[in-house]
Amino acid sequence: HSDPARADRAVEQLSEVFRHTLRRSDSEWAALDQELAFAAAYLDVEEARFGTRLRYTIEADAASRRAHVPSMLVHTLVENAVIHGVDPCCECGTVTIRAAEEAGTLRLSVADTGEGISVKKGTGVGLTNIRERLKTLYGPGARLVIEENAPRGVVATIEVPANHHGASRPERKNSLVLRRARRE
Repeated sequence: HSDPARADRAVEQLSEVFRHTLRRSDSEWAALDQELAFAAAYLDVEEARFGTRLRYTIEADAASRRAHVPSMLVHTLVENAVIHGVDPCCECGTVTIRAAEEAGTLRLSVADTGEGISVKKGTGVGLTNIRERLKTLYGPGARLVIEENAPRGVVATIEVPANHHGASRPERKNSLVLRRARRE
């Protein structure tokens, strides 16, 4: 590899991705803060792979970071943004994750500046699974909306009632903290 320090960081982040996946495998719920840290670790690995073709930002208010969400929910949307949005593009793409609590609703969005909705790739299994999980866990008070991101790309937005953040989640003993050390 032409940049040993970058390769080392990518390996560290890949280790975080594996650790997080193992932690989440036995828990239905996770703090959004942990899910965002996992998304950042995953995107760091993808940044090492894509080089200058991929950038990302994560914006989340304090209230939303404390919320509990179904585990791996954020990752599914982020992975879709990278694989179906940014990867097919030949130029630089951006993935933006936003989370905010407004008027009793947690709104979580993952946007990309990639191919857009018109390009049909994949089977839609990830999005179908998200819709089914939302329906099962939250009932009719939750939704997943997929729409065009202006000027290009896709934005996937999940809305769940704020008073249901992890209402059915297991006890805190299953809630592990993901810590990430970065070399600068």
